[in-house]
Amino acid sequence: YPNPFNPTTQIKFSINSSDYVELVIYDILGQQVATLLSKHLHEGNHEINWDGTDMNGNMVTSGIYIYQLRTSYEIKSRRMTLLR
Repeated sequence: YPNPFNPTTQIKFSINSSDYVELVIYDILGQQVATLLSKHLHEGNHEINWDGTDMNGNMVTSGIYIYQLRTSYEIKSRRMTLLR
């Protein structure tokens, strides 16, 4: 939330049990833009903010981005639109 967004967006998710979680942002070509999360989380609701920057802290361009949330039991992908 929100989607489309400018300059930041919140990615909300919940996990049913404690697990290792990765949250990665990709551009529309499938190239990795940023890793927002890569650690063990406890069961429950979580919220991660993305400020539209890449792995080096540079602002990315307007466009469509995909976030992928990976746990040991599922992979979810959702589309986001950044408007600058």
